[in-house]
Amino acid sequence: MVTATQPGQQVKIGPTRLLINNEWVESISDRRFETINPATGEVICEVAEADAADVDKAVKAARAAFNGEWSKISATRRGELIYKLADLIEQNIDELARLETLDNGKPLQDSLDDLGLVIACYRYYAGWADKVQGKTIPINGPYFCYTRHEPVGVVGQIIPWNFPLLMQAWKLAPALATGNTVVLKTAEQTPLSALRVGELIIEAGFPPGVVNILSGYGPTAGAAIARHMDIDKVAFTGSTEVGHLIMEAAAKSNLKRVTLELGGKSPNIVFADADMDAAIAGSHDAIFFNQGQCCCAGSRLFVEEKCYDEFVARTVERAKQRVVGNPFDANTEQGPQVDKDQFDKVMSYIESGMREGAQMLCGGNRVGEQGFFIAPTVFADVRDDMKIAQEEIFGPVMSIIKFKDLDEVIQRANATMYGLAAAVWTKDITKAHAIANNLRAGTVWVNCYDVFDAAAPFGGFKQSGIGRELGEYGLQQYTEIKTVTIKL
Repeated sequence: MVTATQPGQQVKIGPTRLLINNEWVESISDRRFETINPATGEVICEVAEADAADVDKAVKAARAAFNGEWSKISATRRGELIYKLADLIEQNIDELARLETLDNGKPLQDSLDDLGLVIACYRYYAGWADKVQGKTIPINGPYFCYTRHEPVGVVGQIIPWNFPLLMQAWKLAPALATGNTVVLKTAEQTPLSALRVGELIIEAGFPPGVVNILSGYGPTAGAAIARHMDIDKVAFTGSTEVGHLIMEAAAKSNLKRVTLELGGKSPNIVFADADMDAAIAGSHDAIFFNQGQCCCAGSRLFVEEKCYDEFVARTVERAKQRVVGNPFDANTEQGPQVDKDQFDKVMSYIESGMREGAQMLCGGNRVGEQGFFIAPTVFADVRDDMKIAQEEIFGPVMSIIKFKDLDEVIQRANATMYGLAAAVWTKDITKAHAIANNLRAGTVWVNCYDVFDAAAPFGGFKQSGIGRELGEYGLQQYTEIKTVTIKL
C-alpha cells in the first residue's frame, strides 16, 4: 500500500488492480490508466484498465458464485455479512473519506457525511435480507397459490464519479440483500475508494465471485456489461445520454432487466411567503453542494417576482462568501470539479449564459492556478429557452428565473425532458401540496432540499430514469416474482 501526499495529509492508496473472484488481478490486456487529483491536476497513481475480456471473466465468477455457494447461504447469513461490511466501513471511515476526497475533490467533511449515509444504507438493507417475502393468494379452485421473490441473478452495476462510495452502497446493498451476485464497474475518474471497499468485502467474509469490482472506461468495460449475454440485469447511474445507450444494448443482447438513475434539471421554487432565510440557504446548498455535481441539483431556481430582487441580492452575497479551495482544509465549502473535461464543460455553459443575455452577478472564473476550481456563479434574468436553463450543467452555476403565480410556475417547471427532483419553499400548505401533486418528478422536497434516507425511494420520471433505488421499492428492482400453484 502506497501513500499520496496532500497539503497536511498523507492518504493511503489501496488496491489498484481488479477484484475478480476475491483475487486482485491485473487486466488481461495488462493496460493501466491514470487517476488524477482534481485539486492539483497531478497523477495519483495508475489502476488496472478492464475491458470486455475482464468483464467476461468477472461474469463467469459471478455466475459460478450465484449457482454455487452464494445460493446455499441463508438470508439471515446474507444480512450478517452486509452488517459486517458496514461495521468495517465504519472502522475505516477516516481512511475512506480521505481517499474519496483525494480522488474526487469533494471537501473532506462532505466525504465523511457521505460515509454516514453509506453505512446507514448497508445496515438498512442488511435488515431487509431475511424479510423479502412473497404472498399466499386465494385463487379459485382446490389450489394453494403462493409467490416467491427470487434474485434476478448476475447483476451488472455501473456507478458514477460524483458520489463514488455512496452510489456503490446504493447499488451493492439491495442486490446482495436479495441474493444476487455483482459485477460492478467504477467510474474511470474515481476508482480508488470503491476498490478499497473491495478489500473490506473480502475481509467481511463474502464468498469468492459474489462481488467483482472493475475499473475501466464506459465505452469498453461499461458497454461490455450492458451487452453481455450472461448478465441478467444492469443498473446504471449517470447521464441520460449514456442511459439511452445502455437500454439499447440491453435490448439488443439478452433483454436484460434495466434500472437507470439519470440526469436532471430540477426546479427549485421559492414563493414570497417562504421563510426567506431558510429558502436562501437551502437554495444555495441545492445548487452548490458537491461542486454542483449532483443529478438532483436545484439548477432551475424559480423565484416569485414579489421577492425576486431581495432574493437575488442576498443570494449573490452568500455565493460570494463561499469558500473554494483545498478540499482537505476544514474551512473549505467547495472543492474542484472532478476533472478537466468537466471543468471545460462547465466553463462553456457559463460562456453560453453570458452570450445568450443572462446577467452574471458573480463568479464565472477559475479559482487558483492549478486544479479544476470554478468560482460559484450566479445568473439572474434567465429565460426558460436559454441553454443554462435547459441543459444539465453539473457544476456550480445557479440560474435564477422569475415567475408570477402558482399555475404558471407548475407549467414552466414541468417543461423539461427531465423529472428527477424538485422543491418548493412556502409557508402555505395548500401551495406546497399543489406543487408536490402536480410536478412530474420522482422526489419533491418541501422547505428543504437534498434530504436522503436509505428508507426513502429515489428515482426519476420521464428521461430521468427507470425504477427506484433505496427503500423497500429498491428491493423490487433486484427480484423476480415466481408464482407457484399446487393442486390440493
